Amino acid sequence: MRRKPTVSGLFYPGDKREILAWMEENFAKTPISLYDAKGIMTPHAGYIYSGEVAAKVYSSIKIPDVAIIMGPNHTGLGKRASIMTEGYWDMPLGSVKIEENLAKDILNSSKVLEDDIYAHLKEHSVEVQVPFLQYLNSEIRIVPIVLSILSFDEILEISEAIVKAVKSFSETILIIASSDMSHYVPSYIAKEKDNLAIDRIISLDGNGLLRTVAENDISMCGYIPTSIMIEATKRLGAKQGKLIAYSNSGEVSGEEPVVGYAGIVLY
Repeated sequence: MRRKPTVSGLFYPGDKREILAWMEENFAKTPISLYDAKGIMTPHAGYIYSGEVAAKVYSSIKIPDVAIIMGPNHTGLGKRASIMTEGYWDMPLGSVKIEENLAKDILNSSKVLEDDIYAHLKEHSVEVQVPFLQYLNSEIRIVPIVLSILSFDEILEISEAIVKAVKSFSETILIIASSDMSHYVPSYIAKEKDNLAIDRIISLDGNGLLRTVAENDISMCGYIPTSIMIEATKRLGAKQGKLIAYSNSGEVSGEEPVVGYAGIVLY
């Protein structure tokens, strides 16, 4: 299976030279800290809006050869907890191989995840992360996971399957949760609500994130993947989190309402 890009030329440049130029310009603006990250949360909007936040996150960590990338299902296609276990993703910067052994180990340890390509075909949340990884490590291999609404018990089950597979894998792995924050609210409300969710993420509180999102009606699209990332990285040794960057779409467009974007590292 070769997955073709679905938002190339829309959310990010579709031409190899253009995307390299974009990366060079934006990474030149970001300080390099190189946290030994277990996981990150980073946004997935068009690069014009959220790309600078994402670049700041990626420039702050060491990029291994393998990344598990989890994103929300915006399209409604496919299974509600979908993992691709084999094939390639064809991208403007070249093809990226799915790390089959790791993907199949995760699948075999989970009763919630299903091997399914359809949830991935038109979904952008995982795709927009791949060029950042490719730019920083041309040898990157990925495990793509797309998720709909899950219970906390199901979140824990998937996180434990990831932990089991990661512990038996011979290479270092980065776990990525792809998520935007509040959607289409005034900027002051976005900042207020997003800070509540950010506090739970940097406190490594996956269940608290779910409760906070529900109790405060926070329209954060990737809270399920983020909760899984938190619970998995905690079990893999993460002790703390750090907010690397926060912004909203209005800082580019000058318009209200806005979508919020946060970049967080767990290490």
